[in-house]
Amino acid sequence: MGFKRQVAQEFLTGESLNSLSRKYDVARNLIRIWVLKHEGGEFEPEFEHDNRLKAHEVKIAGPERMVGKLTMELEFLRGASKTPTSRRREPISIVTGPVASPSDEDASS
Repeated sequence: MGFKRQVAQEFLTGESLNSLSRKYDVARNLIRIWVLKHEGGEFEPEFEHDNRLKAHEVKIAGPERMVGKLTMELEFLRGASKTPTSRRREPISIVTGPVASPSDEDASS
């Protein structure tokens, strides 16, 4: 049995706040909080198990998000590698676009 649970049970069985406070060198207000938590079932083994489970779920959520992100990235890259590449081997400028082919009008000038 945990210390907080023990103190709360002693209070509920009739021990006064003052005597418990002196006996365990704990503030009376803290004992009141422990009693409320004990009455709410927070010191029960199932509740403690639930808290640990929630903590583990929070720890796992971050890596799961990263796995999902990397999976989507991998699928995108696999799809991009399957699409045919451009057959043109001409240089393309980001600013001006592809190089223009010479027209017949330019040749006659």
